[in-house]
Amino acid sequence: MRKKKKSLTEVSALGQYIPMSVHKARRVIDQIRGRSYKETLMILELMPYRACYPIFKLIYSAAANAKHNRGFEKEDLIVWKAEVNKGTTRKKLKPRARGRSYMIKRPTCHITIVLKDISSYKKTYETLDNREKYLPSNFRLKSSGAIWDKK
Repeated sequence: MRKKKKSLTEVSALGQYIPMSVHKARRVIDQIRGRSYKETLMILELMPYRACYPIFKLIYSAAANAKHNRGFEKEDLIVWKAEVNKGTTRKKLKPRARGRSYMIKRPTCHITIVLKDISSYKKTYETLDNREKYLPSNFRLKSSGAIWDKK
Protein backbone atom coordinates (compact mmCIF):
# COMPACT_ATOMS: atom_id res chain seq x y z
CA MET A 1 0.00 0.00 0.00
CA ARG A 2 1.42 3.36 -1.04
CA LYS A 3 1.31 6.34 1.28
CA LYS A 4 -0.56 9.33 -0.06
CA LYS A 5 1.46 12.51 -0.44
CA LYS A 6 0.20 15.23 1.89
CA SER A 7 -0.97 18.46 0.32
CA LEU A 8 0.01 21.83 1.78
CA THR A 9 -3.55 23.14 1.50
CA GLU A 10 -5.39 20.20 3.09
CA VAL A 11 -6.05 19.47 6.77
CA SER A 12 -7.83 16.40 8.11
CA ALA A 13 -9.51 15.02 11.21
CA LEU A 14 -10.32 11.37 11.85
CA GLY A 15 -12.95 10.02 14.21
CA GLN A 16 -12.72 6.31 14.92
CA TYR A 17 -15.10 3.85 16.56
CA ILE A 18 -18.07 6.23 16.61
CA PRO A 19 -21.05 4.19 17.86
CA MET A 20 -23.34 4.65 14.88
CA SER A 21 -24.41 2.90 11.72
CA VAL A 22 -22.51 3.74 8.53
CA HIS A 23 -25.75 4.45 6.65
CA LYS A 24 -26.94 6.99 9.22
CA ALA A 25 -23.61 8.84 9.14
CA ARG A 26 -23.47 8.83 5.32
CA ARG A 27 -26.92 10.41 5.15
CA VAL A 28 -25.50 13.50 6.88
CA ILE A 29 -22.05 13.46 5.23
CA ASP A 30 -23.58 13.54 1.74
CA GLN A 31 -25.30 16.84 2.59
CA ILE A 32 -22.10 18.68 3.61
CA ARG A 33 -19.56 17.48 1.05
CA GLY A 34 -18.22 20.39 -1.02
CA ARG A 35 -19.65 23.17 1.16
CA SER A 36 -17.87 25.97 2.98
CA TYR A 37 -16.94 25.69 6.66
CA LYS A 38 -19.54 28.19 7.93
CA GLU A 39 -22.32 26.75 5.79
CA THR A 40 -21.47 23.25 7.02
CA LEU A 41 -21.70 24.29 10.67
CA MET A 42 -25.11 25.90 10.10
CA ILE A 43 -26.42 22.82 8.29
CA LEU A 44 -25.21 20.45 11.01
CA GLU A 45 -26.73 22.55 13.79
CA LEU A 46 -30.14 22.56 12.12
CA MET A 47 -30.38 18.95 10.93
CA PRO A 48 -32.45 16.73 13.24
CA TYR A 49 -30.22 13.62 13.07
CA ARG A 50 -28.20 12.10 15.90
CA ALA A 51 -25.23 11.68 13.53
CA CYS A 52 -24.80 15.45 13.25
CA TYR A 53 -23.11 15.96 16.62
CA PRO A 54 -20.00 13.75 16.11
CA ILE A 55 -19.62 15.08 12.55
CA PHE A 56 -19.93 18.64 13.88
CA LYS A 57 -17.16 17.92 16.39
CA LEU A 58 -14.93 16.51 13.64
CA ILE A 59 -15.45 19.52 11.35
CA TYR A 60 -14.72 21.85 14.26
CA SER A 61 -11.58 19.84 15.13
CA ALA A 62 -10.32 19.88 11.54
CA ALA A 63 -10.80 23.66 11.39
CA ALA A 64 -8.89 24.05 14.67
CA ASN A 65 -6.08 21.91 13.19
CA ALA A 66 -6.04 24.17 10.12
CA LYS A 67 -5.83 27.35 12.19
CA HIS A 68 -3.27 26.08 14.71
CA ASN A 69 -1.00 23.88 12.59
CA ARG A 70 -1.11 25.62 9.20
CA GLY A 71 -2.34 29.14 10.02
CA PHE A 72 -5.35 28.99 7.66
CA GLU A 73 -8.37 31.23 8.14
CA LYS A 74 -11.61 29.40 8.91
CA GLU A 75 -13.54 31.48 6.36
CA ASP A 76 -11.38 30.10 3.54
CA LEU A 77 -12.01 26.40 4.25
CA ILE A 78 -14.28 24.04 2.33
CA VAL A 79 -15.13 20.40 3.01
CA TRP A 80 -12.97 18.77 0.36
CA LYS A 81 -13.42 15.11 1.27
CA ALA A 82 -15.77 13.47 3.74
CA GLU A 83 -15.99 9.72 3.98
CA VAL A 84 -17.50 7.17 6.31
CA ASN A 85 -16.10 3.66 6.65
CA LYS A 86 -17.40 0.70 8.57
CA GLY A 87 -15.74 -0.03 11.90
CA THR A 88 -15.85 -3.05 14.14
CA THR A 89 -19.13 -4.35 15.53
CA ARG A 90 -19.41 -4.50 19.32
CA LYS A 91 -21.21 -7.59 20.50
CA LYS A 92 -22.96 -8.05 23.84
CA LEU A 93 -25.04 -10.86 25.26
CA LYS A 94 -28.44 -10.07 26.72
CA PRO A 95 -29.69 -12.67 29.21
CA ARG A 96 -33.10 -14.11 28.41
CA ALA A 97 -35.46 -16.60 30.03
CA ARG A 98 -34.47 -20.21 30.77
CA GLY A 99 -30.73 -19.51 30.68
CA ARG A 100 -30.64 -18.40 27.07
CA SER A 101 -28.97 -15.29 25.71
CA TYR A 102 -29.47 -13.06 22.68
CA MET A 103 -26.68 -11.32 20.80
CA ILE A 104 -26.86 -7.52 20.62
CA LYS A 105 -24.75 -6.01 17.83
CA ARG A 106 -23.71 -2.36 18.02
CA PRO A 107 -22.11 -1.09 14.78
CA THR A 108 -19.32 1.50 14.77
CA CYS A 109 -17.93 3.69 12.01
CA HIS A 110 -14.83 5.72 11.16
CA ILE A 111 -15.36 9.23 9.78
CA THR A 112 -12.65 11.13 7.91
CA ILE A 113 -13.02 14.85 7.17
CA VAL A 114 -10.56 16.74 4.92
CA LEU A 115 -10.78 20.53 4.72
CA LYS A 116 -9.05 22.48 1.95
CA ASP A 117 -7.87 26.09 2.01
CA ILE A 118 -9.16 27.96 -1.03
CA SER A 119 -7.67 31.39 -0.29
CA SER A 120 -5.30 31.10 -3.27
CA TYR A 121 -8.21 30.88 -5.72
CA LYS A 122 -10.99 32.33 -3.61
CA LYS A 123 -11.99 34.91 -6.23
CA THR A 124 -12.58 32.16 -8.76
CA TYR A 125 -14.62 30.15 -6.23
CA GLU A 126 -16.88 33.10 -5.39
CA THR A 127 -17.60 33.94 -9.03
CA LEU A 128 -18.63 30.41 -9.95
CA ASP A 129 -22.16 29.33 -9.17
CA ASN A 130 -21.24 25.67 -9.54
CA ARG A 131 -19.22 24.17 -6.70
CA GLU A 132 -18.51 20.98 -8.70
CA LYS A 133 -15.30 22.50 -10.08
CA TYR A 134 -13.54 22.08 -6.73
CA LEU A 135 -14.71 18.60 -5.85
CA PRO A 136 -12.61 15.52 -6.65
CA SER A 137 -13.43 13.97 -10.00
CA ASN A 138 -15.16 10.96 -8.43
CA PHE A 139 -17.58 13.22 -6.49
CA ARG A 140 -19.24 15.04 -9.38
CA LEU A 141 -22.68 15.94 -8.13
CA LYS A 142 -25.88 15.49 -10.08
CA SER A 143 -29.19 16.93 -9.02
CA SER A 144 -31.95 14.40 -8.60
CA GLY A 145 -34.60 16.73 -7.24
CA ALA A 146 -34.36 17.86 -3.65
CA ILE A 147 -31.14 16.11 -2.60
CA TRP A 148 -27.69 15.71 -4.08
CA ASP A 149 -26.22 12.29 -4.53
CA LYS A 150 -23.11 10.79 -5.98
CA LYS A 151 -22.94 9.81 -9.63
